[in-house]
Parts: sequence; C-alpha cells; structure tokens
Amino acid sequence: MSLSSNLETVLVVDFGSQFTQLIARRVREAGIYSEIIKHNNLYKLIRLKNVKGIIFSGGPFNVNNKLIKIKKKIYNLDIPILGICFGHQIISKSLGGKVKESKFREFGNALVKEKSKSILTKNFFNKKKTNNVWMSHADVVYKLPKDFKIIASSKNSKYAIIENTKKKIYGVQFHPEVSHTTKGLNIINNFVYSICKIKKNWSIKDQKKTLIKEIKKEVGNHKVLCALSGGVDSSVVAKLIHQSIKNNLICIFVNTGLLRKYEEIDVVNTFKKKFKINLIYVDAKKLFLSKLKNINDPEKKRKVIGNLFIKVFEKKSKLFKNIKYLAQGTLYPDLIESKSVTGSPTSKIKSHHNVGGLPKKMKFKLIEPLKYLFKDEVRKLGAELSLSKNVIFRHPFPGPGLAIRIPGNVTEEKVRILKEADYLFINHLKLNKLYDKIWQAYAALMPVKTVGVMGDNRTYEYMCLLRAITSEDGMTADFFNFDKKFLQSISNKIINNVKGINRVVLDVTSKPPSTIELE
Repeated sequence: MSLSSNLETVLVVDFGSQFTQLIARRVREAGIYSEIIKHNNLYKLIRLKNVKGIIFSGGPFNVNNKLIKIKKKIYNLDIPILGICFGHQIISKSLGGKVKESKFREFGNALVKEKSKSILTKNFFNKKKTNNVWMSHADVVYKLPKDFKIIASSKNSKYAIIENTKKKIYGVQFHPEVSHTTKGLNIINNFVYSICKIKKNWSIKDQKKTLIKEIKKEVGNHKVLCALSGGVDSSVVAKLIHQSIKNNLICIFVNTGLLRKYEEIDVVNTFKKKFKINLIYVDAKKLFLSKLKNINDPEKKRKVIGNLFIKVFEKKSKLFKNIKYLAQGTLYPDLIESKSVTGSPTSKIKSHHNVGGLPKKMKFKLIEPLKYLFKDEVRKLGAELSLSKNVIFRHPFPGPGLAIRIPGNVTEEKVRILKEADYLFINHLKLNKLYDKIWQAYAALMPVKTVGVMGDNRTYEYMCLLRAITSEDGMTADFFNFDKKFLQSISNKIINNVKGINRVVLDVTSKPPSTIELE
C-alpha cells in the first residue's frame, strides 16, 4: 500500500486526532480505499492521486493557531470534503466563518437535532429527528461561512452539522467514526457513496494479491529474514512472504525466554513441520535475561530487546548468502503509538520493539507489508492465506514479551512464575468460552510482595495482576466484565498452583487513560 495506488481514494488528513486511524479504517470497512496524509502535504499529493474525497480529522489544536493552515485552493478542486470536529472548525474558519472557545465544553454523549434534510444524514436521525453522538471539543463554530447552512444542532453546538452542497463541503462537530455515535457509519457511508460517488474497490482478498505482487517486485531474487514470533502479525507476514517468494524466505524464531509457556513448541510445530517453511530456531534465553539484568526502565527494556533481536538476526544471517531484507509484522497502531506515521503532532506514547527499538545503523532493509493494516484486516488476510483459527484469532502478544508484563527488574524466577500464571489464566478463559469474546488478556507480575496466609503459615510472595480488554483495533479499549464466580475460580487456581504468588488483582482501567500493556 502506498501513495502510488491507482484506486479511487479517500484521503484522511491527519491533524493529530487519536481517531485518525479509525476514520481511515471506517472508510475501508465501507469497501473504499483510504490513505492518511499529513495536512501540509495535502495540496501536493492531491494533484498526484486519483482522489475522490477528503476527510479532515479532529485534532488537539485551536483553529486560530496560525501554524495550521489549509490552502484555499483545496476548497475549489470540486472534490468533496468532510470535516470532523477540528476538521469541521478549520473548514469554517478557512472559508470565512468564526470559531471561539465554547462556554460549555462537550465531552462525551450529546444529542443532536435535525434542522434540515441532507444527503449526508440520510438514515442517520430517528423518528424524533434526533440522534446520540460522541462529542470531544472545547471550541465551537459560532458564525457560518458564506453559502453554508445548518443541518443539525446540539445544546452547546448550534452548527453541529453544516453543508455547502454547491462546493460539496460538509462539517460535523462530533465523531461519527467512533462506536459511541449511533449510526455514525451512515455519515461515513453517505459521504463516500452518495457524495463522493465512489464504488467499492477495497477488499482484503484484492489486497493479498497486491501485497504479493509488491513483495515480489521489491525483493526480487534476494533472501528475506522474517522475525517470526508466532503471534498473529508475524505469522501472517511469514505466510504472506512465503507465498510470494517461497524458498527465499528464512524465518528466524528467537526464544528470548520471555515467551508464553510452550510457545516455542507451538511455533516450530506450526511453521517448520506443518507449513514446511525454512525455520531457524535460536535459543537465546540466557542472553536476553542477562542483558535485562537490573534494568527497570520500560523504555530501556524495549530498546535492549530490540537491539538484541537485530544482533541475533545479523549473526544468524551470516550463515546465508544474499540476505538483504528483514521482514516484520509492524501494524498501523504500532506506528501511530511509536511516532506519527504522517508527521502530524500526535504525541509519542511508547516505543515498540519492532519500531522504536531498532538501531539506527542496521544491515537489513526493512520490509513491513502490514504496516498500513489494522489488526482486524490482518486477521482477514490470515484467513485468505489459509492460516488456522488458532493462529488468526490468538490474542496479541507484545514484541518484548513478558519483560513488559514484569514491571521493574526481570529475573528468570519471575518469568517462570508469570508463565505459569498466564498459562492458567488463558486456559481458564478458553475453558469458560470467554477467550474469543476478549480482544486481549494476560497476567502480569507486579513488582511488590504482600503478606498472605496459606494453611497456618505466613507467606510473602508476589502479586499477580489480571488484565482483559475488549477492543476493535487496540487504539481504544475497555476492560472486560467478569462475573464473580469466574474471578474467584481463577484467583484460587493461580494461588493454589503457582508457587510465588499469594494475591491476585484485576485491572479495570480503560484505554485511554491507560495503555493496554503495563509498560
């Protein structure tokens, strides 16, 4: 996927919103090709692409910030534009309207009421001509640009939906892309189909063919090393590249000692024995644990693990000739959390092992065929590649492994304890038919010991934290609600079977404000 695509495209202009990726995903879910670009590249790129629609994202800025500007030529290209939240405000400001700080900020659910009919809002409002939407803004449009009219209002946003049908420019103050907005997808669908008049042109089946073609073209006769972990992302990458270049793929599976229980056995059985892929198994447990000794800072852990991964790959690559590429299962959410993929002012949250942890000077050229795909798209691609459901629907697992689920110093004993607890937790979810209802679940070992009583004896052992979340793509998440019976059962099972743990707690924090992983 690149800006060279010939498909009719909806460009999503990133102004730094946490939902920018979600907007692009919603457009793709509608079967339309979409790409994300930074706002200051808009005019240059729009002239080079088959652009049929533009969506301005939300963002953390005030529209009166002179650093954020959109060339007025954009509004005269006869390309439909939809502004969301900040995008709605910057359209109004750019075309002569006025925006100011609202007396009453709107964050969360709000009710909008229809004032006029619009092609944008077809099948959006209920019989009472209202709808519940998700607002997230401190500023408000208080004067409309010339030739715009009101489509809907909320209590604190008179111009909650506006339009200029002659120029095909629309603005909504709320976020139709999030699930909290009732029938929000109707706004997206109406825009891309009825206003932009684009026909469906995007599917994972077609994307598989495109990716295979691109991999063949880029790699040629060179060999590729694949950083195989056994997780969904790297498994899909391995199968995709193997289908593209066959014997020129060499998968290197590194047992860091930070994997889940029995993970190394499962990976070898699946890829080496079942798929007959050239797999090199590297036992580096002692090496990784020694390098992590006395390292408490989570960012440093990630850097150490990332650097060590590359060193191991480089060492193993010397066994082969003509190694040029390193393949990784980097996804869109990985990039957006590590750095702004578009160059927008989105803040960096944390480094990822397969993004921020790489050394600046490396001997391989990266090939990341999934880097513009979301997790659900990767799972669909896995199905197209005939991967088993056990692989495709496996919960996400971080590149640094259990190291970031052990806050503080990582030791061999802590890893042993955590492996056992996590194994019991995951199996208990499967036994109770909860595993597939949860997007990601894991056990973590907290860096504190607490006093307990087992039998007549005092214990002083570690606290185990359980985390289970529901999500669509990992960008936002909520904790899963377990019933009391399940929690009592798994708590007893862990404490009675894992020596070193005497207390179990449950993490009930959403994302945001927390991240999914602890570190």
